[in-house]
Amino acid sequence: MPAINRCWFISNNRRKKARLKHRFHRIRNGTGLKTGHYKDSSASKRMKMSESCCGCSHWNRYDELEAILRQYLERLDEVKLPEPRHVEIPVCYGGEFGPDLAEVCAMHGMTAAQVVELHASAEYRVYFLGFVPGFAYLGELPRELVTPRLAAPRKRVPAGSVGIAGNQTGVYPFATPGGWRLIGRTPLKMFRADRDGLSLLSLGDRVRFTPISAERFAELEKKWA
Repeated sequence: MPAINRCWFISNNRRKKARLKHRFHRIRNGTGLKTGHYKDSSASKRMKMSESCCGCSHWNRYDELEAILRQYLERLDEVKLPEPRHVEIPVCYGGEFGPDLAEVCAMHGMTAAQVVELHASAEYRVYFLGFVPGFAYLGELPRELVTPRLAAPRKRVPAGSVGIAGNQTGVYPFATPGGWRLIGRTPLKMFRADRDGLSLLSLGDRVRFTPISAERFAELEKKWA
């Protein structure tokens, strides 16, 4: 299994395992397929005729798939992850650093102070690293802040921008295109070639955002340059 897929399975271990097991049972019972919606269709009849004529089980292929997936599920308990770290990320919210903050406020009927307080009140877990090196998908946002992505992505999002999309939040490590709604920016470098591990965050880490002023942002940016 590719490393990224393996990391995805690990970070969602219990929830995904339960979901897959439920899916397996549905497949084996025939309720996991949409063929039940076409009971009288010609395709359904041909399938039944094939089963009765050749004596083969239509579900053999799903049994094989289940056996393969179960091998991966059994390996999840063997993988040992390091203890999660607690990381604090300073963020200057709004203004030039958070151009979408006002729109997020309007969408949810909140003030800027309320949005900032909510975003900074939660402890987030690193679910996945992807998109670009060092970009961590953090969840979950407080329910009141769940917000859709932009209808059209920006061609350039400044490095360090803090965005929200759906029920997740994240920090852009580089200047890249992006469709998340930007509510702030951090002076921290999320990815450095000279850092052990390269990425500031790792799977399973716990993250909190701390509001800072524009003046403090400038000081830290100069300090960590």
